[in-house]
Formats: sequence, C-alpha cells, structure tokens
Amino acid sequence: MNRLDSETASVDGIRLHYLRAGEGPALFLLHGWPQTSFCWREIIGELAETHTVIAPDLRGYGKSDKPRDGYDKRTMAADVAALATHLGFERVSVVGHDRGGRVAHRWALDRPDQVDRLAVLDIIPTRELWKRLDTGVGRAYWHWLFHLQPDLPELLAGRDVAAYLGYFFERWTHQRQGLSREAVDEYVRAFSAPGALRAGFDDYRASFPHDAEADDADFDAGRRLELPVLALWGASGLLGKLPTLEIWKDYANDVSGTAIEECGHFLAEERPRALLENLKPFLLG
Repeated sequence: MNRLDSETASVDGIRLHYLRAGEGPALFLLHGWPQTSFCWREIIGELAETHTVIAPDLRGYGKSDKPRDGYDKRTMAADVAALATHLGFERVSVVGHDRGGRVAHRWALDRPDQVDRLAVLDIIPTRELWKRLDTGVGRAYWHWLFHLQPDLPELLAGRDVAAYLGYFFERWTHQRQGLSREAVDEYVRAFSAPGALRAGFDDYRASFPHDAEADDADFDAGRRLELPVLALWGASGLLGKLPTLEIWKDYANDVSGTAIEECGHFLAEERPRALLENLKPFLLG
C-alpha cells in the first residue's frame, strides 16, 4: 500500500494542506462541501498505484487557511494551480466533486496548458444550475440560496453544526443512512473550527455574482473545454433527473459519462468501487 503523507505548502499567500500518495503523473482530487480531503480515503490508495495523487483541502476548508476573501472559483482554481506548480507538476489530471468540481471546471478553463483531463462528479456547470432554477431544482438546491445570505447561515448552523451537516449527509445519500460515523465526526470537527462555517458559506456566496459573471463571459465568448471530460453522477440524486451528459456537451467538446446506480451525492464514499471502475480507464486513457 502506498504511503499517505499529510503536508502543507504556502501558495498565493495562504497555506494549503494536502494529502499526497503514490508516484507517476499528477492527479488532483478536489473535494466539495461540507467535506474535506478526507472524503477521498476509500479511493486514494488505488489511484496512487498509477499516479501521484494530491488531495488538497481547498481554501477555507479543513486544515487550510480560511482568509476573509478569495472564494470565487477563479481564485480558488489559482490556488490549486499554484500548488501544482509549487510541487513541480507541469501537467495534471483533475477530479472534482461538488464545489471542488466547480473549482476544477474553472481551473481547466483558465489553465488549459496545465490540465489535461477533467472528471466532474455530481455537478452540472454553475451557469446551468442558475438557468434551471425551477421548482424542482429549487427544492433540491434551496441551500444555495440560503448560503448566499450574509451572516444568517453562520448564526443558525453554528448553533448545532452536527445537526446541520447531518441533515445533508442523510438526505443526500441513496440509503438515507448518512455517511459513516467516522466521516461525520471528521467533517463536524472540521467545520467547528474557527472560521470554517463562514468560509464554506463564502464559497457559495461567491457563486453570484462573481462566478456567474465569469461563467457567462466565457460562454458568451464561445470558450469551451477542449480536453477530455468525464461526468459521473449519482442516479438517486437530482442529476439523475436531469440530462446531465447532454448539459455538459454544451460546455466541452469531448465528453463521456454515466450515472452511478444506487448512489446519491457522495460518490467517493457511497460507491467507491463503482467510482474507481469509471475513473481508472478514463485517467489512463
């Protein structure tokens, strides 16, 4: 089994914590909300058999710094791009889940010279989410609008971090049994740290108008992803009801993908074996 190291690097004026394992071509794993790099624990070892795997805690998350600004996806993507350069990697493959998938999408758009393959897990482009905000999407993604509000999410969620996060861990999983106790305890601990709730909500607050303006500008200019893209999503979640693959084809020229059956939002923790069976051929292709 490959050794798993926990390290920290100073890039872009902040300290980023990351996990590292394996040797070979660089593969970055970008987590979502409300998680940290811990979410990759079931798949990082096998991926490290063929790649140098880097799993950072994004700006504001886990053991990384939690500055008061910089949560637009362009800045967060610049963080991980700088980390790749700091570690000596000229080209990388990227897997991004949830918010990390939005960072990964922006990274691939802004730095096509650096990213050669992209896998996005259980997301559609942010721009498409706003466009499709009807009753069904609004019921599923109500938390986006709540998290956009200043101060209120911290006030209410901060009174019982475990209960607030636990709601999502239960509702967003296929079995409705939540994640493992080990995982829940780790995420509650991480989001109970000073500044952590605020930083996570700031990630959402950057979605509009900052991320939306950048996404609209790229789309209007005809900028598309030219690299190979793999889209995977949980069949039991909202994306199982949307034409997810067709949506991504409006944003990338070389897209493949599929739903993972009996899976909700947390692909790497609910169905790690199924996720690996889809990721490994793509990353080695």
